[in-house]
Amino acid sequence: MTAAVGSRSAERRAVLRRRIRFLAAATISYNVIEAAAALWAGGLADSSALIGFGLDSVIEVASAVALSWQFSAADPERRERVTLRIIAVSFFALAAFVAVDAFRSLMGGGEAQHSAPGIVIAALSLLIMPVLSWLQRRAGRELGSRTAVADSRQTLLCTYLSAVLLAGLVLNSTLGWWWADAGAALVIAAIAVREGINAWKGDACCAVPPTHVDDSETVDACCAECGGTAPESREAVPLDLTRRPDQGWR
Repeated sequence: MTAAVGSRSAERRAVLRRRIRFLAAATISYNVIEAAAALWAGGLADSSALIGFGLDSVIEVASAVALSWQFSAADPERRERVTLRIIAVSFFALAAFVAVDAFRSLMGGGEAQHSAPGIVIAALSLLIMPVLSWLQRRAGRELGSRTAVADSRQTLLCTYLSAVLLAGLVLNSTLGWWWADAGAALVIAAIAVREGINAWKGDACCAVPPTHVDDSETVDACCAECGGTAPESREAVPLDLTRRPDQGWR
């Protein structure tokens, strides 16, 4: 009975690893197209927000490539620490660029023109990226992969940037409020710094040890605990008794 349960658990983990690789590949493919389109549209409209969004997509690709590299190994956990560092650095790079670009816009770096292609790009990203982020986060939680959860946050941050870009382009086109997206972008930069620090420390909320993976309620309890629920939810998470207390995650 125990051997059968262990076999099902190993099979499920293999499925989740393949799913994470597929989602990372989908993220890379979409962001390559998005980056090219945003940089092209930004150049036409002289829009620093669109150009910044396109460069953000390049950073998204770097994060997804790092995740793909990790899960291409026979033992992905051995590469987890390095992958977390890469994701953290990508967050910091994103925050730095967004902040500099926002300050440049606020200091009169140029007024962007109306961009219908930019509005379409931002709207599509606002629809697609939340779905990719949710799928990544769900698989990462069940597998217990901090890197998959961290990369899902990177994808979710792209959703926020998409909303900021869309609002800025629409307000600029309709009301002439050129400063709107720059102000909101500074908030996004602060969020990126926080997420980068969490990824660097390995504090990916809702990434739990991949034991008893069929128990979705256990995973949800862990995620609820990260949000500050009652401590009894901690008891629902099965312990991995094969690890010594002084051992950290690899």
